[in-house]
Amino acid sequence: MPPSKERTSIEVRAERAVLAAGRLPDSTYDPADPFGELGALAEQAGAVIVGELEQRLQRPQSGTYLGKGKIEELKQLCEALGATTIIFDHDLSPAQISAIERTTERKVLDRSELILDIFASRATTHEAKLQVELAQLEYTYPRLRAMWDHLERIVGSGGIGGVGTRGPGEQQLEIDRRLVQRRKLELERELHRVQARKRRAVRQRNAERFTVGLVGYTNAGKSTLFNTLTEGGAYADDRVFATLMTRTRAWDLGSGLEVMLSDTVGFVRDLPHRLIASFRATLEEATHADALVVVLDVSDPACELQYQTVMKTLDDLDAETARTEGGEHWSPPRRVIVLNKIDRLSDNRELLVWQQRLPDAIALSALPATPTEPRPGQDRLAERLRRLCEGDIHDLTLTIELSNAKAIHLVETQGHVRDRQYENGSLIVTGDLSDRVLRQLRSLGVETPMTGETQRAGWKGV
Repeated sequence: MPPSKERTSIEVRAERAVLAAGRLPDSTYDPADPFGELGALAEQAGAVIVGELEQRLQRPQSGTYLGKGKIEELKQLCEALGATTIIFDHDLSPAQISAIERTTERKVLDRSELILDIFASRATTHEAKLQVELAQLEYTYPRLRAMWDHLERIVGSGGIGGVGTRGPGEQQLEIDRRLVQRRKLELERELHRVQARKRRAVRQRNAERFTVGLVGYTNAGKSTLFNTLTEGGAYADDRVFATLMTRTRAWDLGSGLEVMLSDTVGFVRDLPHRLIASFRATLEEATHADALVVVLDVSDPACELQYQTVMKTLDDLDAETARTEGGEHWSPPRRVIVLNKIDRLSDNRELLVWQQRLPDAIALSALPATPTEPRPGQDRLAERLRRLCEGDIHDLTLTIELSNAKAIHLVETQGHVRDRQYENGSLIVTGDLSDRVLRQLRSLGVETPMTGETQRAGWKGV
């Protein structure tokens, strides 16, 4: 079958697929289950996995990534298993995809295209749909020229276009590229407006309340923990990318403290670069939160690889945020590591290894507590966040206008005031105030210069 007719879509729903990979010396994957994650991604996209094939390489072949003999073996495997689609566990160039399709006579997708397809099928909000379409335009279009039949119809039969659609001697591909660039600019402008509004809302909320972001690998249990700690009602399922939008709800920590908890999209290794850029605003809650709860699934055999992926992604986000906002005016969120799904462990050996490695990590189960199964780890997490929320205690002097009754009430009830003076319509107070109170005062328009020393240092985080 000609590739141009076979590859009309990147969708793989109900298609029989073979998973393939070329393993280079620096490839990141779980040797114990090489195709475990790719298989889960493919199944979530709707494919039926019927076979696997991999080849260890020192360097990829320029034309087909895998060796010529392996590509022929891949074709024979597809014929024997009745597979119509081949999914690679890494990115391929457009030329490599085309060459493999010609040889195998099967539709070929790479890892990034598969993830894009999943995101496209799960996008429900206006922002998410804009982000997915932009990522598809930037990444997928050069690989999927056959998909753009709606662009081909711009030019009439015989290749003669309407006024303004075709210059003398201009080729169809040039018309396509111009139309794609036009649509890309439209998406970027609309996405910029949506994200600007979201950034303002996030920063305003952060100024008024202590904020916590739940982050971690996809399917680590973030949404389940979110629903347990709040009345969030987030969609939770035992599958990858169950969450593709950020949800924020109040979390009552007890002792009169309440923070804003955000559930975020899960990370995955080798996430397409352009998809990370498009979904940057989705992670706005994480990059600007006061603290991050990093959720690890210790019951997953690939937990080590997932941990490395999450921490590297967070480090990259911190570096990018520091660069764009100025390192001297921004400090990264403090991180609290949670070892989740301990209820799924058959024994505690794996848990003990992680606890020795990360002694400050909190082991818990994200499931709701019951009379027969209490969840003490959740209480420890709340206590850790209470200490973070209070922060350091500072000895300082500040000036509050007498008309700012809310600020004065906050200082008198939440701080330890040692001296009061009234001068020119203002109250000058000296006393001990926590970081939490100072944040609230700043949201009420009070300048809070640090004129004294820290009296008590709060918990500094992992």
